[in-house]
Amino acid sequence: MSVAGFVGFGSIVVLLLYLILIYNRLVNLKHDTAKAWSNIDVLLKQRHDELPKLVETCKQYMQHERETLERVMQARAGVFAAQQASDLGSLGKAEGQLRQGLTALFATAESYPDLKADQSFRHLEARITGLENAIADRREFYNETVNNNNVRLEEFPDVIVGRLFGFKPFHLLEFSEQEKADVDLQALFR
Repeated sequence: MSVAGFVGFGSIVVLLLYLILIYNRLVNLKHDTAKAWSNIDVLLKQRHDELPKLVETCKQYMQHERETLERVMQARAGVFAAQQASDLGSLGKAEGQLRQGLTALFATAESYPDLKADQSFRHLEARITGLENAIADRREFYNETVNNNNVRLEEFPDVIVGRLFGFKPFHLLEFSEQEKADVDLQALFR
């Protein structure tokens, strides 16, 4: 084999190895994103299971707050439906409605001292608040992973390998400005 042939063969091997590295990195990003979504999904399911317990505990004390309790359960159903359909747009909207419903529920519970003193209520309130915080953290991590994946799919030469092997961008989990705004607690007590 001549020197030119050896150099040509070596160049092809190096290029092939480089393309394999790009492919493997794109595969890792795809699976990291799926894992990040799975982590959110687990927390959503845990919260989904806790909400009926909270509403049932509140029903015992809050006889005149049926609308608030129903709003939480309707929002819960909306989150579950969007989650099952993997519809991130609907999920963001339903999450906002659930957040508002929970805020209203916890704010209304302040008017019921017996409820606030109930051990089950306090436990469920702490559990759901902890899940809400964990979901927010996981949502941030998911969006970061999606962004890393999508940027790599647009960078050269990754874009070529990505298109060649059918890698697709993911959608960010986004919320509207209204859904991100703080809830007006004073309005809840009017």
